[in-house]
Amino acid sequence: MAALTSLQRSRKRRCPSHPMLSVSPALLSLLFIVPILYLLLIHRSSCSPLFSHRTAVGRSSSSVSGFAGDLRDIEFSWNHLPFTSSQPPLAKLKIAVFSRKWPVATAPGGMERHAHTLHTALAARGHRVHVFTSPPPHTEAAPSPTADGPQLHFLDGTPGQWRCDEAWKLYEAEGENDPFDVIHSESVAVFHRYARGVPNLVVTWHGISLEALHSGIYQDLARGEDEPMSPAFNQSLSESVRRVLSEVRFFRSYAHQVAISDSTGEMLRDVYQIPGRRVHVILNGVDEAQFTPDAQLGREFREEIDLPKSADLVLGVSGRLVKDKGHALLYEAFSKLALRHPNVYLLVAGKGPWESRYMDLGRNAKVLGAVSPGKLRAFYNALDVFVDPTLRPQGLDLTLMEAMQCGKPVVATRFPSIKGSVVVDDEFGHMFAPNVESLLESLEAVVKDGARRAAERGRACREYAKSMFAATKMALAYERLFLCVKNESFCGRKS
Repeated sequence: MAALTSLQRSRKRRCPSHPMLSVSPALLSLLFIVPILYLLLIHRSSCSPLFSHRTAVGRSSSSVSGFAGDLRDIEFSWNHLPFTSSQPPLAKLKIAVFSRKWPVATAPGGMERHAHTLHTALAARGHRVHVFTSPPPHTEAAPSPTADGPQLHFLDGTPGQWRCDEAWKLYEAEGENDPFDVIHSESVAVFHRYARGVPNLVVTWHGISLEALHSGIYQDLARGEDEPMSPAFNQSLSESVRRVLSEVRFFRSYAHQVAISDSTGEMLRDVYQIPGRRVHVILNGVDEAQFTPDAQLGREFREEIDLPKSADLVLGVSGRLVKDKGHALLYEAFSKLALRHPNVYLLVAGKGPWESRYMDLGRNAKVLGAVSPGKLRAFYNALDVFVDPTLRPQGLDLTLMEAMQCGKPVVATRFPSIKGSVVVDDEFGHMFAPNVESLLESLEAVVKDGARRAAERGRACREYAKSMFAATKMALAYERLFLCVKNESFCGRKS
């Protein structure tokens, strides 16, 4: 509904030649269909505690800590539950993990990082974790096995090429004499034809087609006046609804489904029609030992990149520098901001087509290229405010969580997944509609607040992130879910 409202408002203030009015037939049909899908959701959003930080906080301090029912009945994220790592697992598990890739490369994707963080933590807690994944690149050495880490089973053949049939055979052979307690699929690594009738299978969705459909709409509305829609993009939009319908049908094959944001959990229950007891919300987590506030490290990083000590405010963005991550919006908004506030700087970390464009901004933009994982903490600590201009509502960006863990406030796109699970309080930063005007308005508000106010917001972000986005909290939530899948006696909160 938000996309339709944005379009209606734009018609009032933009000239008729603007591309937002020359919408393709495929997109036009989607603009009528998406609001209908949203009607299935909004009846809950106004009263659901999933979309209220105040309600969630109240729940955390009272009803969550005292919750004594069946964990399968809760609809809020399991991250609110007071799990503790000081207690050993209620039982040791043998876990089969299906992941299309495993992060042996220097710049892994978000799904690979999630799989590595989660299952490394579970293995460290004594669970026997077996990972079935595609061959690593020829240029990367496979990681050496460790006594307290996951056991990796790399497929044969072309590096990076996923073959579920072969992986399933390896899984069956490994479990023939010693069966697995639970199977975990990172998105559709386990095809639904194998998932049917497997009661101990849990799938984590890192993005669903309904969210991807929204992404397509936002990306088209962000086109420049003279920028034509590519035929491939138009075709993708026209197929989006069919992909949603297909998912609604085959998602039912998976016994247990993990949504990584509260909004995705709502969609799975209300649009995809998955029974509530089979949908569990567990937010992603990042390594709390790696991402921590460190003012001295931040100052050293600023010196390393020759950032002027007189800078009034330092903004930062990281990730793939591609259009669907919103870099066209940030480029235009920051170019205007820098003209008004010449002592405000933008640090750009990442690789992609927009790298050279940011260089055109001159002294106010420091283009750093790809920042190694070991340097990410220094990068975040060098910032006053982190900016995430993504146009992709699907999934949940780990960069937001990393920045908040480092004590930085954020400027983020106003998508349901972000405002319902991450930026759930105005004290954590600013949110904007996915257009240049709204982003620039938020950046102006950040400049007006100043660095001291940003630091205050950052401390609030740090406290919330420690309680919700820690890798340990995520791993403990998955552990309890996997135990519940193994044996219903573990599904009670007080068990």
